[in-house]
Amino acid sequence: MKILMAASEAAPFAKTGGLADVAGALPRALRRLGHDVRLLLPWYRGMEARAGKTRRGPERTTVAIAGRLEEAVLRKGELGGMPVYFLEHPTWFDRAGLYGEPGGDYPDNAERFGFFCRALLQMLPQVGFRPDVVHVHDWQSALVPVLLRTEFARHPFFAGTGSLLTIHNLGYQGLFPPATLGRLGLDPALYSIEGLEYHGALSLLKGGILFADRINTVSPTYCREILEPRAGHGFDGILRSRRAALSGILNGLDPDDWNPARDGALQRPFSARNPAGKAACKAALQQELGLPQDPDRPLVAMVTRLDAQKGIDLVEGAWKGLLRRGLQFVLLGTGGREQMELFDRLRSRAPKEVSINLFFDEALSRRIYAGSDLLLMPSRYEPCGLAQLIALRYGTLPVVRRTGGLADTVRDADDDPRGGNGFLFEAASPEALLGGLDRALAAWREPERRRRLIRRGMTLDFSWDRSAAEYLKLYGKIKEARRG
Repeated sequence: MKILMAASEAAPFAKTGGLADVAGALPRALRRLGHDVRLLLPWYRGMEARAGKTRRGPERTTVAIAGRLEEAVLRKGELGGMPVYFLEHPTWFDRAGLYGEPGGDYPDNAERFGFFCRALLQMLPQVGFRPDVVHVHDWQSALVPVLLRTEFARHPFFAGTGSLLTIHNLGYQGLFPPATLGRLGLDPALYSIEGLEYHGALSLLKGGILFADRINTVSPTYCREILEPRAGHGFDGILRSRRAALSGILNGLDPDDWNPARDGALQRPFSARNPAGKAACKAALQQELGLPQDPDRPLVAMVTRLDAQKGIDLVEGAWKGLLRRGLQFVLLGTGGREQMELFDRLRSRAPKEVSINLFFDEALSRRIYAGSDLLLMPSRYEPCGLAQLIALRYGTLPVVRRTGGLADTVRDADDDPRGGNGFLFEAASPEALLGGLDRALAAWREPERRRRLIRRGMTLDFSWDRSAAEYLKLYGKIKEARRG
């Protein structure tokens, strides 16, 4: 099967979140299963250092966007033998950030990614790669299914091409003023309830949901949750209208990339069979972060984007209770100004058992996963979550709220003594958070039980191969429907 993966970011080339991990790992898993998969994304500033050897191809196209003609050039590279295409346009993509800078999102994001979607479809006939399915992700590439079903519907090259839209986070809907429709060169008829209109605005994500052949989310539980008003972000009715085309596939984790036995960022390797190195990693982490080196004091970590979605307000409400529990607390992350300022204030009056790090460092994150005892994820909603999967892989017990992908990957050790791998709490409240944490601390203080839980978590299979097989089933349904 021929599959084009089109995304606004993909690891290791460009990353702001979990979308990049999926777009970088899933294509390689599909190729291991014998399929012809290509990846296409914008050519951002600084990619030279991460993309390896690339070259500009002869393929180029002119796109009418925002009332003018803009030329796109195709740059070619590879990732583990997989062809990777980059759309190059300095005005749109040679910027300090992918979607914005600390002051906010770029005001022309609709034009930037509208250009990306049009250019990739215009380029494919020149490349000569005729995909059975174009797999797009979130609002930034959601215009591709709209174009395939409207302007490109009668293009002979795309006669058998279907589309799949993956929603990584329904909270980001690609909302823009109505005038954006004309700037993107779209048919005015698309600005309707049956099209891209959404409460007086233009929603690119809504367009993808309505026009893609199939839609999926990144966990089965999140797929069910977004059909209800509480988690639907106003899109629950739209999604219910396409319930028959909607499914949930749990994200995977690359076992070669996330392997404490071979992770060069760690001071000591360890594994489920040889776990002794984890204690050394904890001692080294405590020293690195200026915490007292005490193996008997539980170390609780958060590696997170600082956003209201992540339950930061629950941590604030539980803060005094956290510190009264005789633990050490480490946070690594960056994000919203309000959340950054909150933790900056907490840091200024924190005791010596707390380390607040308001930045992101990949190597440090790995050392935190390896050196911590518990990982806290009090998310208000979580489409899938990656941190809890890494924590399990690195022998750290997750304490999570029962929502989305957290509910699909963490089994409560008290409810399921034989199969549990962490601890869940229900309510989005500081009290529930502390209750879940107390149960985890009690288990941690029982050495034999702790060892069983750690070993169980480290040996779970969250590899991409299983998820890739599920995606292939979806692609097959799309291809069959297109032929029919």
